[in-house]
Amino acid sequence: MKPRQRLGQWGEDLAARYLERLGCTILARNWRCAAGEADLVVREGASLAFVEVRTRRPSAYGTPEESITAGKLAHMLAVAQTYVYEQAWEGNWRLDVVAIAVARQGPPSIEWYRNVSL
Repeated sequence: MKPRQRLGQWGEDLAARYLERLGCTILARNWRCAAGEADLVVREGASLAFVEVRTRRPSAYGTPEESITAGKLAHMLAVAQTYVYEQAWEGNWRLDVVAIAVARQGPPSIEWYRNVSL
């Protein structure tokens, strides 16, 4: 695995543990369909969340949050709609982002953005 892939996998593992500590249930990891992939599908209470995990080290490329574009949100929406249809989910659902900024020293910072939109 390349360093970037290892960082992404580490971030997804960290995000899953973080969300579970906050009371979420992980329903799927790296769920794939023709429209693409959802990093995490979680249940929080009566709602589903399709979570994009973005992990970044300090760099000139910006923060993890800045890497979420309108195109990425449209992609996330298509994947979520496919999941909802295939699973016959009738409840509420949303798109979320977990942004992990890896610090040069100390623990990473984790931000959970619920219900992001286009």
